[in-house]
Amino acid sequence: MVAEVENIGVASHSEPAKTEVARNVVVPRRHPGRWLAVAFLVVIALQAGQAVAYNENFHWDVYLKYLFWPQVIRGVGWTLILTVVAMAVAIVVAGLLVMMRDSENPVFRSLAYSWVWFFRGTPIYTQLLFWGLFAVLFPHLSLNIPFGPEIISVETRYLVTPAMAAILGLGFNESAYLTEIFRAGFNSLDRGQTEAAQALGMRPAKIWWRILLPQAMRVIIPPTGNETIGMLKMTSLVLAVPFTLDLMFATNAIANRLYLPIPLLMVAATWYLAITSLLMVGQFYLERHFGKGVSPNRAGGE
Repeated sequence: MVAEVENIGVASHSEPAKTEVARNVVVPRRHPGRWLAVAFLVVIALQAGQAVAYNENFHWDVYLKYLFWPQVIRGVGWTLILTVVAMAVAIVVAGLLVMMRDSENPVFRSLAYSWVWFFRGTPIYTQLLFWGLFAVLFPHLSLNIPFGPEIISVETRYLVTPAMAAILGLGFNESAYLTEIFRAGFNSLDRGQTEAAQALGMRPAKIWWRILLPQAMRVIIPPTGNETIGMLKMTSLVLAVPFTLDLMFATNAIANRLYLPIPLLMVAATWYLAITSLLMVGQFYLERHFGKGVSPNRAGGE
């Protein structure tokens, strides 16, 4: 009996007491409303796609025939040229206007403010009409000595061609908006950086190019990308110049000949959507490049 008691005592000391701990089972929260909404949207999307795909009024055969038509492709090329060149003009003019707005010279500040006020306050279609009639308003452009003889004279129609008028109209109008975007980007920077660079003896041009501009680009690029996409679609208004080589004019000319506006409008919309998508991809990579060191997701796609 004593041995049995001892064995029991040893067993009781050597084996710890087992206690069961109730563990909480994590159950994901169910969202039946989300699945119902997704199912509803999928049904609507399928019905809409079926209605468009099997609707003979869209004339899909005409759409496919003219999607890569030579006249349409040439219009796409000219639309890209107008967009790129007009944006380049707008960027250069906007950069000059920003420096004039920040200048200590009141005349420069007044001129820059007047430029922005005028081109932001008047419709783009009116400005394009003006540039289209520029050769009528000023048949000759001349350079002469004040109250003296004429040095050189040229006919305006040879200088301000429809393509040049479209570029100037689009570029000057866009420069007014880019000026405010650029000013917002530079004003977002700490002024102490400029003062520190000046204390180190850096020239103003080098301060702008090496210190201010790389940092401001992080703020400037997103709205500038949006303006570029807007410029692309704004080229459809250059008929007011008149400029007759862009994408919208090309598709309208074919539609008027066939009396089928819908498929040709879809051709133009497809090309505008494709070019816009490429511009958005380029904007994404530019934002990621200039956002290095600020956002981990942009710095290396981590």
